[in-house]
Amino acid sequence: MIKYIIKRILTIIPIIIGLSLLMFLLSRFMPGDPVRLKLGPNASASQIYAMQEQLGLHKSIIIQYFNYLTGIFRGDLGMSIRTGRNVAVDIAETFPATFELVVFGVIIAAAVGIPLGVISSTRYNKWPDFVIRIFSMSGIAIPSFLLAILLQLIFGYWLGIAPIIGRGDILPLKITGLNLLDSILTGNGAAFMDGLKHIILPAVSLSIATCAQIMRITRSNMMSQLNKDYILAAKSYGLPKNIVENRYMLKNAFTSVLTIIGMEFGSLIGNAFTIETVYGWPGMAEYSIKGLMYKDYNSIISVTLVIGLLFAVINIVVDIFYSAIDPRIKIGN
Repeated sequence: MIKYIIKRILTIIPIIIGLSLLMFLLSRFMPGDPVRLKLGPNASASQIYAMQEQLGLHKSIIIQYFNYLTGIFRGDLGMSIRTGRNVAVDIAETFPATFELVVFGVIIAAAVGIPLGVISSTRYNKWPDFVIRIFSMSGIAIPSFLLAILLQLIFGYWLGIAPIIGRGDILPLKITGLNLLDSILTGNGAAFMDGLKHIILPAVSLSIATCAQIMRITRSNMMSQLNKDYILAAKSYGLPKNIVENRYMLKNAFTSVLTIIGMEFGSLIGNAFTIETVYGWPGMAEYSIKGLMYKDYNSIISVTLVIGLLFAVINIVVDIFYSAIDPRIKIGN
């Protein structure tokens, strides 16, 4: 297991190099001059060259990429043209908000999607199955930004029971940057409830499509287990229905569900940008969008690297969990 984990961690290195090279080249071929965007149209040639020299943009593309790549492994993501700070500092401030939103969204999606998938498979072609399948298709078809606006209108404007903008009015003492976790660590109940009220609508908006995917995969995998010999044997022994469904069928069907959860977790980091924009959530969305507007090379590349790195790490974690769920799987092989 240790050898496998080390081997998988080492595979992250070529992923970072390849992704950084791709984004580096794409950012350099984007139209517009970031230095002129920063200094304005009235900047003199000497001012433009001075900033290019400060940012290292006066060097060849090969040298620029080499300097950026070596900086990545030192934890230096370069200076942001827009903020004038190291991009690593900017991401450290904005990433926790996005990560907290995605984690909460995945928890909601799994907590709702898995039970609905089990109910749908065990009530095949009955009214609960039809209702859940309609919900699943609707969740996948409705755009997340439209759902977010509808939830804002219903629960924020009409009913007035949930805030629709921002991350919270009562902020806890910052320890991890995750407001809910920091509220628990500091024992700040008021901050926890305030943060929970602010995160619920964005997290639900983000989780609906993922919930529908999890439900469909759970239903499909559960139904594939229905007529297998071990299920028929368990039923013939007179085991209670809930034990057969939850302890035997769901456990064997859960590996594919875990894969979907892992993949969706990574993709939600990117999809969260739309939700963050609608709800004014202070995560990486605002930072990355402004980086694109200013053609901020380092911030564009770094945000993409963070998302790609998170994808790779989650895949490793999912593979490790496989062995805990199903001991037959030999991860080392």
